Amino acid sequence: MTNKSISVLITGGSGFIGSHLAEVFINKSDCAKVVVVDNLVTGDTENLNEIRDSKKFDFIKCDINELNEVDFKEYSFDYIFNFASIASPKIYSEKSIETLKTGSIGVLNVLELAKTHNARLIHASTSEIYGDPLIHPQVETYYGNVNSVGPRSMYDEAKRFAEAIITAYGDKYNLSYLLVRIFNTYGPKMGKGDGRVIPNFITAALCNQDLELYGNGLQTRSLCYVDDLIDGLIKLMDSDFVGPVNLGNPSEITVLALAKLIIEILQSKSKIVSLQELIDDPKRRCPDISLVRRLVDWEPKMKLEDGIINTAEYFKHKL
Repeated sequence: MTNKSISVLITGGSGFIGSHLAEVFINKSDCAKVVVVDNLVTGDTENLNEIRDSKKFDFIKCDINELNEVDFKEYSFDYIFNFASIASPKIYSEKSIETLKTGSIGVLNVLELAKTHNARLIHASTSEIYGDPLIHPQVETYYGNVNSVGPRSMYDEAKRFAEAIITAYGDKYNLSYLLVRIFNTYGPKMGKGDGRVIPNFITAALCNQDLELYGNGLQTRSLCYVDDLIDGLIKLMDSDFVGPVNLGNPSEITVLALAKLIIEILQSKSKIVSLQELIDDPKRRCPDISLVRRLVDWEPKMKLEDGIINTAEYFKHKL
């Protein structure tokens, strides 16, 4: 991070990752202002309870699809982190048009704001860029295997378009930016009903309910604890690199093994049941993180067992 006092805007900042990022910046001595923008469709202001009384902190309820530069004329941003997007498959399938607009119109509005403020834009892209990958592990040079009309297309294609328009703005306007492809991240502040595997399994296990797998459960995920992810973002923000760069945990686990592990750790009486396989559900998901290791010497540190315990403690309070 630079030596000067900085000002940061986080769109989608009351969501899972965005709220953790906001807390980190509030607690940094060289950060003068943190502004969070969120439309609260999936975000939760309770995620900001620890920082809401800070003099450094401002919250603006706003949809980036309707973002107006006039609303930010009193600020001068050095960094803009764009985390404004529905990330839950359950919810983005229900709000397909909104998801596509956020990845296109919304990103365009954020780009204009970054251009006006001469701010560096760090954009939260996704491993979904790779679709159901045909190579393993996934490297940044892989173009992906995405079904543009499939049940996940609203999210996948929104993120792919966002990468394209950010790259075009960078080329045309010499805008400083970074594309970060985030792999499965978990931890406290996840929405308990958002449909992703960790909150699904942990909340079911805590209630001794069935843990539901899709198909045989042999599809894999690579789970990165949120604190590790934030550490990577902070290390990357001042690099000259534009990306894309993978950020995730290269340790791979099957969904079935994850279910068994959660039941064991939480000493749950839950059983594992199998449901019909989901269309276009990635069979294997694992990042190659050679690039970020070379760039900033980053790799995740949290053990999966410890991360599950921390996350379960959060959900105990939520339940």
